[in-house]
Amino acid sequence: MKYAAVAVSDVTYWVDRPYSYRIPEQMEASVVPGVRVAVPFSRGNRRAEGLVLRVTDRIDIEKPKCIQEVLDGAPILDGQQLELALWMRERFFCTVYEAAKAMLPAGLWFRSDGSRRASDKLTEWARLAVPAEEALAIAGARGARARQQGAVLRLLSAVGEAATADIRAMTGAGRASITALRDGGMVELFFREEFRRPVYRTGEARQSLPELTAEQAEVCGGLLALRRRGERACALLHGVTGSGKTAVYLHLIRDTLDSGRSAMLLVPEIALTPQRLETFSSYFGDNIAVMHSSLTAAERYDEWKRLRAGLAKLVIGTRSAVFAPLENPGLLIIDEEHEETYKSENAPRYHARDVAMYRCSQSGALLVLGSATPDVVTRRQAETGAYSYFSLATRYNRMQLPEVRVVDMKQELRSGNGSGISALLREELQRNIDRGEQSILFLNRRGTAKLVCCPDCGFTFQCPNCSVNLTYHAGTKRLLCHSCGYQRPLTQSCPDCGGLLRFTGDGTEKVQERLEKLFPGTGILRADVDTVGEAGGHGALFRRFREEKIPILVGTQMIAKGLNFDGVTLVGVMLADQTLYAGSYLASQRTFSLLTQVIGRGGRADKAGRAVIQTYTPEHQVIRCAARQDYDSFYRSELELRRVQQSPPFTRLIGLTVTGGDESQVLRCCGHVRELLLHGLAGETGADVLGPAPYPVVKVLGRFRYKLTLRCLPDQKVHGVVSRVLLHCNTEKEFRGVSVYADRNPLD
Repeated sequence: MKYAAVAVSDVTYWVDRPYSYRIPEQMEASVVPGVRVAVPFSRGNRRAEGLVLRVTDRIDIEKPKCIQEVLDGAPILDGQQLELALWMRERFFCTVYEAAKAMLPAGLWFRSDGSRRASDKLTEWARLAVPAEEALAIAGARGARARQQGAVLRLLSAVGEAATADIRAMTGAGRASITALRDGGMVELFFREEFRRPVYRTGEARQSLPELTAEQAEVCGGLLALRRRGERACALLHGVTGSGKTAVYLHLIRDTLDSGRSAMLLVPEIALTPQRLETFSSYFGDNIAVMHSSLTAAERYDEWKRLRAGLAKLVIGTRSAVFAPLENPGLLIIDEEHEETYKSENAPRYHARDVAMYRCSQSGALLVLGSATPDVVTRRQAETGAYSYFSLATRYNRMQLPEVRVVDMKQELRSGNGSGISALLREELQRNIDRGEQSILFLNRRGTAKLVCCPDCGFTFQCPNCSVNLTYHAGTKRLLCHSCGYQRPLTQSCPDCGGLLRFTGDGTEKVQERLEKLFPGTGILRADVDTVGEAGGHGALFRRFREEKIPILVGTQMIAKGLNFDGVTLVGVMLADQTLYAGSYLASQRTFSLLTQVIGRGGRADKAGRAVIQTYTPEHQVIRCAARQDYDSFYRSELELRRVQQSPPFTRLIGLTVTGGDESQVLRCCGHVRELLLHGLAGETGADVLGPAPYPVVKVLGRFRYKLTLRCLPDQKVHGVVSRVLLHCNTEKEFRGVSVYADRNPLD
């Protein structure tokens, strides 16, 4: 008798464990680790989906339930992926099934009726069942009596095989003619799987690798030496914006593929994938698969299958691509490694860097972390020797970094300029327009007005589901909540007193409107969440900006990193200190990285770049370091600040979030969580608990959110303490309706 240890779906973290089931004799051959099965679960024996973790000959349960059905014809996860799922459960406070589901494309998930969300696409093909000479003789003998059949035979004699749809289009033959040839034993019909591919340039590679500068060659040589050792290694590649990190990546990937191993390149934003695909496909052709959330379920499913079958050896994608089923991975690259988009905010709350590091341990691969503004923790790891360190200190084309000028917006207000566009920025924009050069304006706030209020009675439009004000979007003439998506039309006057409404807090939509008035007849493009869909995606919008030489691009964070536009010589940053005073120890790093990255979009070709930073705090250390592009000074000052704060890299943080519809009940649960944590940490030197504290947006979708933060030394074993707290609080009847979850090194 065989038994299976099964990870069951739809269970919570506090009851997640392998459940034992008996394998019916007729299923023993098909129930293997990595396949999904249907099992009866809980007292009601409801049908549940499960993942087989292992098969054994004996168990400790007297009367185990029986597996009902095998859902996969072959394992969908291999042994290393199952090990990864189990590791993720222990590290990220998630269930095994949540971890496994994160690894699989949405097309493999099941609908409520039991069918998969994406099925294989099969195309009918035809080929000759007789020698080509015999087929040509038959075609000639039939003449006009069977003209269409003869045309089919002549075509297949020339090409060997073809899709029946193409045969009918090229010869004019009907279905009856092809069927007759099949019945006569002259043609064989068969089905071939057709992969649904995302739209980008495909075909053979058409370029040789770019030549490296002496500095790039030295860095590449050092990284290749690490990779060729065949052992797990991690390296930080710190290169200024425009230093040619991509050229180094290309050479590393080529060497990896030539050695018979596969490679991965992660980018932080979907907006960057079209440009990267265009570049990399010109060097590696169809040996690339792409994975990100903007693909259809069928496209992601087929790209996953191409990787799993070894038909593609290089995957390019966003955070979730870190789980791609690469065959024998030898190189994993995380570009712009400092970006917070690599951290998942939903279960499993993983960081792509941690998962990549584990996969490198499994396969003896090299992990390269590339950035112009490395995460402080990553830079510290390199400084202490935990990571190897490589630096590209100069730009690829020897051009200087953009000249940066800082504008004090307080002075602009005193001079009567309340438009948000300083006199200097307006002059520089006009100069670029006159020269025929392009400009980028960055403002990390979309919409027309952040706040719509009545100055007479103080009324503001607020979301009924969240504790935020509604943002006005002039394009749709509606008020929108950026937290939950609630929207409503804007009234002509104040709903309370009938007074006139005031609009404050400009967004990208308002900036575009002002620019159109300042520079009539000038082409202005806007890139934010509201426009990329209308433009046909990020790639189409950025391609239009590049190819049509549109003078001004206004955008949010999606234009701030990784993009390369040769025509851009001016970058303007509006509200540069917008993120500087957020309630997070990461606020300074976020601001410095964002400013440095967006400034680096200018002057990347043969013309010098300029940048204008508009701020209300021009003397702030972070603003000054960003203006000088001085990462080393920023890193030193930030490291000392974190040492005083006792924040990472000197400590480890685990956030526990308590959510519920009743705020008083949530607060009571917070107090209980704090007591349990303090009791569990008794005797742990250097460990303490901060909070509870409300989230910046305390209410979202009708649920209140408060957080406690456990701070401990990096090597302290506190996972068990947190797990016990989660188990107790989520099963305590007093806190029914309240949820508690944990997050390792949260971003807020």
